[in-house]
Amino acid sequence: MKHSLIMVVLMSLLLTGCNQNQEQMKEKLQLTQQWDKTFPKSDKVDHKKVTFRNRYGIELAADMYTPKGATGRLAAIAVSGPFGAVKEQCSGLYAQHMAERGFLAIAFDPSFTGESGGEPRRMASPDINTEDFLAAVDFLSTQDNVDPERIGIIGICGWGGMAVNAAALDPRIKATVASTMYDMSKVNAEGYFKSEDSKEQRMDKRRAMAAQRTEDYRNGTYKRAGGVVDPLPDDAPFFVKDYYDYYKTKRGYHERSGNSTDGWNVTGCQSFLNQPLLAWAHEIETPVLLIHGEKAHSRYFSEYAFEKMTGVHVEGESKTVGNKELLIIPGAVHTDLYDDKNGRIPYDKLEQFFKENLVSKEL
Repeated sequence: MKHSLIMVVLMSLLLTGCNQNQEQMKEKLQLTQQWDKTFPKSDKVDHKKVTFRNRYGIELAADMYTPKGATGRLAAIAVSGPFGAVKEQCSGLYAQHMAERGFLAIAFDPSFTGESGGEPRRMASPDINTEDFLAAVDFLSTQDNVDPERIGIIGICGWGGMAVNAAALDPRIKATVASTMYDMSKVNAEGYFKSEDSKEQRMDKRRAMAAQRTEDYRNGTYKRAGGVVDPLPDDAPFFVKDYYDYYKTKRGYHERSGNSTDGWNVTGCQSFLNQPLLAWAHEIETPVLLIHGEKAHSRYFSEYAFEKMTGVHVEGESKTVGNKELLIIPGAVHTDLYDDKNGRIPYDKLEQFFKENLVSKEL
């Protein structure tokens, strides 16, 4: 009896110590309180900073946008992307617009980027970054002013592929939008337009990554790949000029954005080579809207995702099959769906899509 009591006391002390250590290990995020977005603040919404934790223990930072004067439980939307961007850029713009239209919306920095936690910085992972979306749903599901049965997500560019993957994994997500999406697994494994789609070329990438890991470990630092090229070469392809026009100018530059500054770690996307994001896209039961520009170099990623979900091949045209829709924006290039420079983001369509699909079971 005495021995058992001693063991209980020891276990209690051990657990207390573990809990204290866990509390001490929590990251202290440095959140900027002033408005430092690449877009003007709306007077139709309330804004505040929030944080939440994913299941890997990484603390994520987000901007929450709520319609002014809203009452009751709202439909909610989590937004992230593009790949290498921060919430002060495209995702925040989308979130603020959706809040103006009656939704509670958060724009979050993924793990290892922006104001969110995670070390080393500027790493990416198909698993962890998909989990970031699921953690955003965890957070929204437990807010007093959110209806947990009416939660959707928006993924922009590289986070479009992550959003589709999240939709395939988590039925709490009732509606998904992927805007101007990239499939980061496909582009890493195959190159653009399958220009590097051979075993030999993939092995060359794997060898280069492996060598870089050795060098990084020896140096005790992670080499950065560089963001969008600057200065811009005269002979740069159009899509590079397109990115430069957004990330390297006043239009979209932000000091915490990897695309605006020194980019990802060279080894940051290593795991995408072997882990296809859209493997189970055909099993998504909930509605998905894919939006892409007609003239975007990346349009084939959305067409590929649409075919994965529906079995229907399309090129350059809008199409609806069941509750899956591909919307092609005439004349739009990739970054036209990053901001309102050319007025081509279809906010009315986004509002309609979410209002039709984020419907309370009580109605």
